[in-house]
Amino acid sequence: MIIYTILSRLLDYPDQELKDNLVTIRKVLAMQTKQLEENEMEELEHFLQHLQEESLLQLQQDYVQTFDMVPEHSLHLTHHLFGDDRGRGPALVDLGEHYKGMGMEMRTGEIPDYLPLILEYVATLDEMGARVFLADAAKVLTVLAANLEKSDSPYAPLLRLIENRGQLARTAA
Repeated sequence: MIIYTILSRLLDYPDQELKDNLVTIRKVLAMQTKQLEENEMEELEHFLQHLQEESLLQLQQDYVQTFDMVPEHSLHLTHHLFGDDRGRGPALVDLGEHYKGMGMEMRTGEIPDYLPLILEYVATLDEMGARVFLADAAKVLTVLAANLEKSDSPYAPLLRLIENRGQLARTAA
């Protein structure tokens, strides 16, 4: 599902390629009206507008300040469950093995619980599979979204969008 690929890219470190492809992202999203709800489209458009208006350097500084300097905002989801506890290692190994078992190749230098990487994996699933997989991370996504909302981060609505897609699977199950 293309929406998860787009969300993955929007939550990854911003670069010139992202800035150069905002028009293309908008066009792709416009073709997804059957897969996206109106409020999801509005949130995505609002975020894309933010990306368009800010300079690349400012976006990069904000990204580092948001996700790398504040542990409560970490996009490494097992951090929110385990912190630096020993239990995190086996969880990361299990997730990495799950990806391998599903035929997904990991990005070099990235650990398997990085949300943009998780979203790349989820994009390979059908809609119900994606929602069920996200439902397993719903508790962490809820905490992360709340933390981002407290700091008025423009990324918070993206996390809520992802969280809500997982919550829908829970209600449907």
